[in-house]
Amino acid sequence: MARFDVQMLEESAFAGTAGGEIFVRLGLMYSTGGEVPTDRVAAHKWFNIAASKGCRDGIELRREIAGEMTEAEISAAQRAAREWLTTH
Repeated sequence: MARFDVQMLEESAFAGTAGGEIFVRLGLMYSTGGEVPTDRVAAHKWFNIAASKGCRDGIELRREIAGEMTEAEISAAQRAAREWLTTH
């Protein structure tokens, strides 16, 4: 069921029907685990996308998780966010 929730959120995000909050929810799912395996790069990517949509929570959460990441992980997350924004 939890995997279905993540899939629904991602599909909404891909469809372009979502505001910044849906990206924060995706970031939280990947940063805390539970619904999906913990993935800081994916979490940072979604928080970064939320921030680009003007979501203040995305900005703060991106800053928090970046403090737990290596420079290489942050770079990978930034590339993934740019790629997602370019294709969606």
